[in-house]
Amino acid sequence: MNLGLTNKVAMVAGASRGLGFAVARALAREGAKVSLSSRNPEAALAASNVIGGDTGADILAIAADVRSAVALENWYHETVDRFGGVDLLYVNSGGPQPGPVLKFDDAAWQGAFELLLLSAVRMIRLAVPSMAARGGGSILLATSSAVREPIGNLALSTVMRTSVSALSKILSNELAPSKIRVNQLIPGRIDTDRVKEIDQDNAKRSGISVLEQQRRIFAAIPMGRYGDPDEFAAAAVFLLSDAAGYITGASLQVDGGMLHGI
Repeated sequence: MNLGLTNKVAMVAGASRGLGFAVARALAREGAKVSLSSRNPEAALAASNVIGGDTGADILAIAADVRSAVALENWYHETVDRFGGVDLLYVNSGGPQPGPVLKFDDAAWQGAFELLLLSAVRMIRLAVPSMAARGGGSILLATSSAVREPIGNLALSTVMRTSVSALSKILSNELAPSKIRVNQLIPGRIDTDRVKEIDQDNAKRSGISVLEQQRRIFAAIPMGRYGDPDEFAAAAVFLLSDAAGYITGASLQVDGGMLHGI
C-alpha cells in the first residue's frame, strides 16, 4: 500500500522516547521529513540521530516543553524554516503524576491542563494555517484508554485526556472544509517507560511485586500481553497518511482488546 508520505513534513511532539519516538521513526521510514520535539534537548538530539541513522530521513530535533507557548512557537517556526511548511501533526506529551482526584491542589490541575489540553490547542492552532495553505493535512491526537474507561489512580490524566478526545471530534468537523483530517488514537497498555512507571506505582500501592501487577493486567487483556510501540506507530502512520484520506473524526483503539465497550 502506498501511504503517500514521501516528502510530507511531520511534526511529532514528545518524540524522544516511548510512543512519540516510535511514531517519528515509523513516519521517517515511510519517507516523511520529521521535525521532532522533546523537553530535553539532549534527548531530542539523540532520538534524531537514532532515527536518521536508521532511516536516512531528514530529521530536525528541537527542544520544546509543550507547556510553553513560546517553545511551541519556536518549534513551529524552526520547522517551517527548515522544511517550508507542515503537512502532518502528531499531538503528544508526557503524562501527569498518578493519584486520586482529591490528592491534587489547584496547581496540579492547572499543570495537567497546560500539559495535555492547552498544549494540544496551541500545537494545532500553529500548524493549521500551514496545512490549509498547502491544500490540506492530517492531525492525530494521542490520548489514552482512560477516555473510554476511567483508570483508577490516574485522575489528572483521565479528566484532561477526555477533554482532548472531545477536542479531536470538534476539530474534525471544523477543519474538514480545509481538507484537514483530525483523528484520535487510543493506546491501551503499550510497553513504554510510562506504563512501567504506572505498574510500579500500582504495585507499591497494592503491596505486590511489579511482576504480579503485570500478570493481573495481562489477565484483563484478551491478547494476553502489552502492545509493542511499533504496533501503535503503525496505526498512527496509517491514520496520518493519504491511505486514510476519508477518515476523520474517528477514534482507533490499539489495546489488544482490553476495552470492553462496543
